[in-house]
Amino acid sequence: MKQFFKFVFATMVGIILTSIIFIVIIVGLIVAAASGDKHTEVTENSVLHIDFNNAIPERTPKNPIADLLGLENDKIIGLNDILANIKRAKHDDNIRGIFLDESYMLSGQATTEEIRNALIDFKKSGKFVIAYSEVYTQGFYYLASVADKVYINPKGIFEFRGFSSQITFLKGTLDKLGIEAQVIKVGTYKSAVEPFILTKMSDANRMQVNSYLGSLYDHFLTGISEARKVNKDSLFSMANNLKIQFPEDALKYKLVDGLKYRDQVLDELKERTDVSKKSSLNDVEISDYTGSNSKSDDKKDTKNHIAIIYASGEIQGGDGDDNTIGSDRISESIRKARLNDKVKAVVLRVNSPGGSSLASDVIWREVALTKQVKPIIVSMGDLAASGGYYISCAADSIFAEPNTITGSIGIFAIIPNLQKLFNDKLGMTFDGVKTGKYADLGDISRPLSAEEKAILQNSVNRGYDEFTKAVADGRHKTQAYINSIGQGRVWTGTQAVKIGLVDRLGNINDAIKSAAKKAGIKSYVVDAYPDQKSIFSKFGSNMTAEMRTKAVKSELGENYRYYEQVKGLTQMMRTPQTRMPYDIVIR
Repeated sequence: MKQFFKFVFATMVGIILTSIIFIVIIVGLIVAAASGDKHTEVTENSVLHIDFNNAIPERTPKNPIADLLGLENDKIIGLNDILANIKRAKHDDNIRGIFLDESYMLSGQATTEEIRNALIDFKKSGKFVIAYSEVYTQGFYYLASVADKVYINPKGIFEFRGFSSQITFLKGTLDKLGIEAQVIKVGTYKSAVEPFILTKMSDANRMQVNSYLGSLYDHFLTGISEARKVNKDSLFSMANNLKIQFPEDALKYKLVDGLKYRDQVLDELKERTDVSKKSSLNDVEISDYTGSNSKSDDKKDTKNHIAIIYASGEIQGGDGDDNTIGSDRISESIRKARLNDKVKAVVLRVNSPGGSSLASDVIWREVALTKQVKPIIVSMGDLAASGGYYISCAADSIFAEPNTITGSIGIFAIIPNLQKLFNDKLGMTFDGVKTGKYADLGDISRPLSAEEKAILQNSVNRGYDEFTKAVADGRHKTQAYINSIGQGRVWTGTQAVKIGLVDRLGNINDAIKSAAKKAGIKSYVVDAYPDQKSIFSKFGSNMTAEMRTKAVKSELGENYRYYEQVKGLTQMMRTPQTRMPYDIVIR
């Protein structure tokens, strides 16, 4: 028995010591990673190497030990640093050109547009841009089309077939489960609810999708036509008749400049940078260039600041995180910028499909208050729809890209009726007492009564009235006019300018310049809000959730969006929603 206790005691001591050593090592790595000053040396005759094979967030995530913990790829770089690095490279004497390497472009179209425009501006320096890929998706080709030379692998794949948009409908699944989605909505085009109550697109939704998809495709073809000097009608014919099936077809129709293997492209890059073919190419990854020895010559006036407030993701109550818009966190950021005397103007960067109606209104209030004391300009990213438009409409001015998805001014609520699931599938019944006629309003174990539906419809109607009034006041239009272009209809940035929902087409830098001009300042420092979550906040439940999400994404691949749609159903059943159609997939 004594030997047994000795063994147990020794084991416990060993476990404790091992745990302490492990914790010390991890803490040391965290401190070293968090405090380390990454510095990349950029030598003469270098090439900035760019590839985009991850989703592009608005800001580069703060996670210096991502690879160590296996949470995410540490090469993820935000749009903010991508644009800044391309601009720096334009004036960096050590950078001779850009190598745009094969990419899948998982970003939205407006994000791609901003990067594409940055590359066009880069070329004004006289430096080159070379693009190469084994597989050109339509998104990557749109970006690469501005390059001086576009090359494809001789055995590669070139996709050029037009756009399609698909929506997944779940009504049949819900019927089999005995679940009824009871929908209360305002808006003829408010199609976010259609997947739960229909098996195919409504006529109104089909019309609006045809409209905005056509607008996006027209802009896509126009951009390629101008870059490649190919007639737009010819491009339409190529795609419509699938004339580009092999790399040699792309060369024949002048969509690429040559069929080359990677080694041949690298040799050309070496020749352009005066590097011997026997030597390695001097290249620096765009993610590493952020911490390079390149210096900016811009002189800033530290007395004047412009705040950029990043509002990215679905809108919800509470704090949120770097990938969701928490009304508390974003409202606090706007309030801080408003009360800071050094901040002369605010730019609200919105990239959101919308979400909670209440949370959207909370943020809108802070925007409206800020407008009373200093300029506030909105810059729209890939999405600024429904609740995303709600939080934007009170600004002094709104900028969007031509292919931004916006509008979707409408509101809805979904109350599930699980009576058949409980009774017929699971054999469950319910009984109880209540002190008031409507004490159990919204109970999911039974259908809504006609009176209850009327009560909820009145609430949603009021929400829509408040939404359209906020837009009408912010855009200086009549509420009747906003209602006519509202009804949940989705618009592209190009269309939104024509109907008055957006003031100008432009990127985030255009919005910053506009804010500075309205504030009457020429030199300024740009501050980013809110503070990004530190690495320490990822430990515990947040880290577990991130690891779980990564695992599910890895397992499901492209089918992850179906999982998200089902998961999102439960979220949309909590409060009235101002959000666009849940799943717009453009191929």
